[in-house]
Amino acid sequence: MRVPILITIAALAAGLSACQTMTPEERRAADERQCQSYGFRRGTDGFATCLQRIDLDRRAESRAQSAEMMQSMAWDLNGPYIYRDRWHHHH
Repeated sequence: MRVPILITIAALAAGLSACQTMTPEERRAADERQCQSYGFRRGTDGFATCLQRIDLDRRAESRAQSAEMMQSMAWDLNGPYIYRDRWHHHH
């Protein structure tokens, strides 16, 4: 069964708005608390690396969710077909 485009777009918008519940300052403070809970001290290279890894992980998760959403939307719009034992979408 195909999901109507408007419902999919509404779900995407709702998901994106949920990400905006924290301000950048609140997110940074939460990340700093997390790094401190790991034992890193502010002003050290380890603390900076910890913050960077949290940010990179967040970005990777965002890309994965976006890719999953786009894959789902492509599937809903085009449906699959099989070509040489692989799944493809109609273009």
